[in-house]
Amino acid sequence: MMMMMNIVARSNAGYGALKSGLAFACSHGADCRAIQPGGSCFNPNTIQNHASYAFDSYYQTHAKNPAACNFGGTATIAVTNPSFGRCVYPPFSSTDGGVDTTITGLQ
Repeated sequence: MMMMMNIVARSNAGYGALKSGLAFACSHGADCRAIQPGGSCFNPNTIQNHASYAFDSYYQTHAKNPAACNFGGTATIAVTNPSFGRCVYPPFSSTDGGVDTTITGLQ
């Protein structure tokens, strides 16, 4: 059985570091449309949630290269699938697509 690996933001990571990592991921190939207003992973509208999704998208886009999992020490491997409700993390099926590098409405 193939194990699916996902990356999420560390719960103890600081706001500034997460915001920086989020901006990097979204401007370097992560599919960030799902965390934009109206996207399937926008809520909860927190830096932790948005960074987790963007970090994982970046990681998946870069062929799960371990170097794509660091984000300055703010990311870690998820032990369970972080998908919830209609928010489906890659490589799992999602209805959202495209790349949107604009980061809006973070709390």
